Amino acid sequence: MRLFVDASVALAACGRPRGASRAIFNAASANGWELVSSGYSLAEVTRNLGKLPAHAAVEWETIAVPLRIVRDVWTSDKPAVFGVAKDRPVLFTAAAWADVLLTLDTADFVALLGNRFYALHVLTPGMFLEWQRATGVLRIERG
Repeated sequence: MRLFVDASVALAACGRPRGASRAIFNAASANGWELVSSGYSLAEVTRNLGKLPAHAAVEWETIAVPLRIVRDVWTSDKPAVFGVAKDRPVLFTAAAWADVLLTLDTADFVALLGNRFYALHVLTPGMFLEWQRATGVLRIERG
């Protein structure tokens, strides 16, 4: 399964080593999840990383390693009613490259959270982990 990690999830994973966002990074390999992101999302991480505690930059260097960077998609050939212009590239890129968009941006993605944008699931990391747990396929690596 391919998971698109938006900037909010990447930043949360850096700032909270025990949260659901970090659990996604920690469990990806054991569960066969491919983590992807794009230049657009990573630029937002870079802009906001300095707002987090100092350890977050060190954490980012570690957790960013498995991320596969995909090409940003700026338009879609599918009809989309999505008013937030700044997050359209996130939605369109995730739809082009992934099965699931992971986001903590509950303001901009409120209408899509827990739903689908065509075949793309739009979930918070916590929602995704609960879904995987409910289906009985979630594997958590114990450290």
